[in-house]
Amino acid sequence: MGTIRTVLLTLATLGIAAVVAGAAVVYGGLYDVAATEQHLQPVFSVMETAMRQSVRLRARRIEPPALDDPSLLVRGAACFRDKCVQCHGAPGVAQSDIGKSMQPLPGPLVDARQHWRARELYWVTKHGIRMSGMPAWEFRLSEKELWAVVAFLQRLPDLTPAQYTQATAMTVLAAGGALTPVGDQLPCGRAEGASASAPARGGDVARGKKALYQYACSACHTIPGVTGSQPHVGPPLTGIAKRARIGGKLDNTPDNMVRWLRHTRDVDPLTAMPDMGVSEQDAQDIAAYLATLD
Repeated sequence: MGTIRTVLLTLATLGIAAVVAGAAVVYGGLYDVAATEQHLQPVFSVMETAMRQSVRLRARRIEPPALDDPSLLVRGAACFRDKCVQCHGAPGVAQSDIGKSMQPLPGPLVDARQHWRARELYWVTKHGIRMSGMPAWEFRLSEKELWAVVAFLQRLPDLTPAQYTQATAMTVLAAGGALTPVGDQLPCGRAEGASASAPARGGDVARGKKALYQYACSACHTIPGVTGSQPHVGPPLTGIAKRARIGGKLDNTPDNMVRWLRHTRDVDPLTAMPDMGVSEQDAQDIAAYLATLD
């Protein structure tokens, strides 16, 4: 009995010591968070392994569509050009300064199909990777565009630099200097995707909560239920459902909340709140969640 008590006391002491040491590192500022320094190799390896296993577990039941449709590849090339090459580079194209300066480094995707299955690439593109800089594109790209990116990644290793340039080329119109796609290649994004014209359904509270941080609302507002760092840029949204007015301009109704979220500066040209490019459906979902904050 004495041996068991000694073991338990030893484990408790070690646990307390670990907590104290962790607190000293955190509150003493001892951990260097600078992106000019790399993670230690053991830390990097553990994080990479955890990431790969997490993606494989969550993507295991996803069924990919046919990915050899030429129109899908064209769309995927546009999406890769607009959303991916800046951090990951491409055949004959270096990463931008942002991509080269991140830690962990976002590696090239020319070998992605050797490391990931199509369903896993889709999951990563849609959901992103927390604390890595890899964004979630669920609220920026349509389902078709997400799969188009995957389709293009399947072909990327086979492209020469010249072929990549041709696949993603754009020309500039002399009139007004507006960018015009070559052929039928369009700029990538939900505003141009087929889903943009789909009729909006009713608001989804759970999805609205997710949309609030995907549209960076929590960067300026303290929002109940949404993780943030207590910003003081915009007013806190606690109790917003009980407020009589939205932005001091509109009666607080669900329809007016959607209008405010989508056309902020049309409602109030003097507001510091920018238009965030919120889609009709996403605005309805956000409004549904905000209506619960009473």
